[in-house]
Amino acid sequence: MKRSFALATLLATGLALSAAAQTQPSPAAAPSKIAVVAFQVAVAQTNEGERNFADLKKKYEPKENLLKAQDDEIQSLTKQLQATGTTLSAADRATKARSIDEKKKKLQRDADDLRAAGGQDAQAMYATVASKVYDVLASYAQQQGYTLVLDISQQQNPVLFALPATDITKAVVAAYNLKSGIPAPAAPAAGAAAAPRPAAKAPAAH
Repeated sequence: MKRSFALATLLATGLALSAAAQTQPSPAAAPSKIAVVAFQVAVAQTNEGERNFADLKKKYEPKENLLKAQDDEIQSLTKQLQATGTTLSAADRATKARSIDEKKKKLQRDADDLRAAGGQDAQAMYATVASKVYDVLASYAQQQGYTLVLDISQQQNPVLFALPATDITKAVVAAYNLKSGIPAPAAPAAGAAAAPRPAAKAPAAH
């Protein structure tokens, strides 16, 4: 993971001193101890996060299967029309083509509705767990004496370089699992698809 915190460190130490500070001695700056965390990854990898995301996948699996069945029907009807198109009258071809088009539009609407509902549920679920993970992160950082923790899971973040030893993601996950007391979910069966991970923003600092 390559990023640099030089600028962030300089800003944190307060280069722009007030006029009052010029008339009195400045207190000695505390030594900086900086860490990085992949916050979104931490939330998803907690036992609670994995359990909740798996439950969400199970909730929407029947609807996803229904959409798959609709799509398979459309593909089958399209192939039939292509195979028998020359033997049908123009009116019959137009009727069948219109029916297929209506099914496609319904499938698109149903897929959009499912995507919107699933996205809202995923965001709400993520926010609930993320808020609690943040509290554990803040407590852990204070206990370990970190003066600054930077989130490297965001697409745009100021970190250009970080030593692996500064990454506290696994430590935060372990601390959260210990506090929550939630056991690790059972391993999925071979060939089973992994539960989807919502792309959500970390909560703002409390």
